Amino acid sequence: MKKQNLSFKALMEILFISTRLGLTSFGGPVAHLGYFHNEYIRKRKWLDEKSYADLVALCQFLPGPASSQVGIGIGVMRAGVLGGIVSFIGFTLPSVIALIVFALILQGVDVADAGWIHGLKIVAVAVVAHAILGMAQKLTPDLKRKTLALLALVITLLWQTAFTQVGVILLAAFIGFLLYKENTNTDDADLQVPVSKPFAIVCLSLFFGLLVLLPILRETTALNWIAMFDSFYRSGSLVFGGGHVVLPLLEREFVPTGWMTEEAFLAGYGAAQAVPGPLFTFAAYLGAVMNGWQGGLLATIAIFLPAFLLIFGTLPFWDALRRNPKIKGSLMGVNAAVVGILISAFYQPIWTSSILAPIDFALAAILFTMLVYYKVPPWIVVITGAIGGSLMTLI
Repeated sequence: MKKQNLSFKALMEILFISTRLGLTSFGGPVAHLGYFHNEYIRKRKWLDEKSYADLVALCQFLPGPASSQVGIGIGVMRAGVLGGIVSFIGFTLPSVIALIVFALILQGVDVADAGWIHGLKIVAVAVVAHAILGMAQKLTPDLKRKTLALLALVITLLWQTAFTQVGVILLAAFIGFLLYKENTNTDDADLQVPVSKPFAIVCLSLFFGLLVLLPILRETTALNWIAMFDSFYRSGSLVFGGGHVVLPLLEREFVPTGWMTEEAFLAGYGAAQAVPGPLFTFAAYLGAVMNGWQGGLLATIAIFLPAFLLIFGTLPFWDALRRNPKIKGSLMGVNAAVVGILISAFYQPIWTSSILAPIDFALAAILFTMLVYYKVPPWIVVITGAIGGSLMTLI
């Protein structure tokens, strides 16, 4: 009974702290990691510095929302699987609710010709370009990985199907295995995780099984919810580097296919910049626009499910995996390929639908400079872009 009370107390503590972080953590994934470090490591000492650094390293290797995965991982190591789920709910639910409400309010409002919408398109160019450049510097530092990124870029740009991205990822993993199997860089930090290896194997099997099965079900059925779940699940499975870089993948999934207008898409992206918590909750807005609040919940579950499965599946094996040069080589290849995939999606449709005239490029350059060199908070960049887009309609 005492153990149950301690476990319940730990879960309530995790829920309280993660909810407070979910209400106050602005600034994107890097800022979130700083908030986590201050709250969980410095103040409460739930993990030591080495364990926290090791957890962050693992989440940087994995696709999905890195800051959310770190939060889930801290919850897991504090109170097991339930701790991870509770930590996620607290950190994510505030922004999910806010974005679903925004989507329901926006329905029926005609924003197609609004100048501020075009300004948000240009904001998207600046924000995604910044994110991809940062990823490219970290994930493609040598000529081999630059070539892998180029190969992925060309293939995904010329053959845009639901299966292309998965095929490119698998090919890159194999090439990375061949190219970097002699890599010997290792880490000394030790990570203790209260998750069993059989449970982890089930999670990893489910992750890869859904990645293969969902596109097949989508093609063989006419069910909209399966198509939605597949699009969000695949986006959550293939994105490295945080929420900003999921934008081009989600836009490619839903705008050209007619699920929603580009104007509605970018209005929601602007709102997502203005709320705290993980930017992946943008999916809640998209789902709500397409299918009401039920669609918002479905989209949230689908896009975050890969993060859960990968964290639960890899944490028990991380000590061994991170020391295995062959596995690390495959991950290096995958990381490089994802850079190419995102550049492809950045060009079409983000760039081609936003930069239509010299003045558009000028505004994009101003916003990019504000974000990268002047370190202006993203929400100010969003407001500046919306105002700039409105002013351009008067010129």
